[in-house]
Amino acid sequence: MDSQSIITQVRKEEVNTPLQEKGAQSLSPAKKPRNRSIFQSLFCCLCHDDSDPLPVNNNAPLLVEENGVVPKASVKHLLPEIKAQDASKLCVVIDLDETLVHSSFKPVNNADFIIPVEIDGITHQVYVLKRPHVDEFLRRMGELFECVLFTASLAKYADPVADLLDKWGAFRARLFRESCVFHRGNYVKDLSRLGRDLSRVIIVDNSPASYIFHPDNAVPVASWFDNMADSELLDLLPFFERLSQVDDVYTVLKQHRTSSS
Repeated sequence: MDSQSIITQVRKEEVNTPLQEKGAQSLSPAKKPRNRSIFQSLFCCLCHDDSDPLPVNNNAPLLVEENGVVPKASVKHLLPEIKAQDASKLCVVIDLDETLVHSSFKPVNNADFIIPVEIDGITHQVYVLKRPHVDEFLRRMGELFECVLFTASLAKYADPVADLLDKWGAFRARLFRESCVFHRGNYVKDLSRLGRDLSRVIIVDNSPASYIFHPDNAVPVASWFDNMADSELLDLLPFFERLSQVDDVYTVLKQHRTSSS
């Protein structure tokens, strides 16, 4: 396969740059990345040069028109009918890489998981670090909301990570790169395709490019790499506790963005 896109990564300097690439290793610019093409293949580039080929068909996200409109004939809901136990709950879409975990081909002594991933007939080890407090975060979020994992990475990497990460069955569904739309060089998570009322949908993601179609539905989080003192997921829980009680997310999220700015 073309080794240009498999796991999602963000450089630290790109955290506040909405349309920058979400696909480079978190290495110092002075260092030459190891296995760069394989790394990008596994992790996923959110932004491509004009000269880059479009994703191959077996992993290709939906293409959208230049005005951001998805052709109606191509639209179908990404999620199944909501289950009875979740009927009164808001839907929360949660990103994976740099939001809940950080992954690398470079061996990490304190890796929480080591995932074997086959690329072009060769098995590579992917070292995965869990963000601090991710266990408590997922457990509680699964109680409060209809949670959906939505990542621009490929399922061959993200699915086994989710199997090990989600001990509580918090994720009612998992969506991968093929569920994104490819818009102006970016893999975008189009929330209008979920089959849920947008006034009751939230996206938790470290990359503004991922939710560029629906910024008013977003709860942004800082990109996480290896800071074991990070407490953002834990700090967000009281806010989500309150948010779980509302019928329409827009007013609350607007107030949250205003108070955070």
